[in-house]
Amino acid sequence: MSAPKVHVLVDGYSVLEGDGKSMRANCTCSVVEGPPHIIVDTMTAWDAEKVLQGLSSLGLQPEDISYAVATHGHCDHVGNLNLFQAATHVVGTCVSRRDVFTLHDFDSEPYKLSEFVDVIATPGHTSEDVSVRVRSRHQGLVIIAGDLFEREEDIRDPSLWRSAGSQDPDRQMANRRRVLAEADLVVPGHGPMFAVTAEHRRLESER
Repeated sequence: MSAPKVHVLVDGYSVLEGDGKSMRANCTCSVVEGPPHIIVDTMTAWDAEKVLQGLSSLGLQPEDISYAVATHGHCDHVGNLNLFQAATHVVGTCVSRRDVFTLHDFDSEPYKLSEFVDVIATPGHTSEDVSVRVRSRHQGLVIIAGDLFEREEDIRDPSLWRSAGSQDPDRQMANRRRVLAEADLVVPGHGPMFAVTAEHRRLESER
């Protein structure tokens, strides 16, 4: 089995509207090219064509995907799970295939998808949040972190992730530190993939 590679199909975004009462947002959608092939966060229900075009650019079809992961259950992260009917679905800490649900204690141990890829619990934004951890030969350790991070800029400006909503800010902060301490690259929930630097780690640890 060859070591996987992470591809970002679509960079997400999140922008507060001028009235401060609404937000324009969509998630970052990624594929871990294996095998097994894994899609992470499938955008909104209005984005099926974007997802299909992104897969096609990698020479993949929905039936080639073995795992479809949503880092949590918000609608901008789960909108196209129905495209992946040959896959096992991992939505937060819920694992299912058709009508069979697998019980797994994510707090005790990661959920393994392959020799190189696992899913770890990273609650905070919601209590069920997970991240996908990928050991890539060419990219190093990549963590697809969902809304644990809004985007790279929220390391300098924590109000960006706090204003996006956090069920448990203390746990979210602890898991942000944990991910930054481990990862070479992070894919955030609403922005481009970024390389982790010593400054990132320092800024987060000082809070």
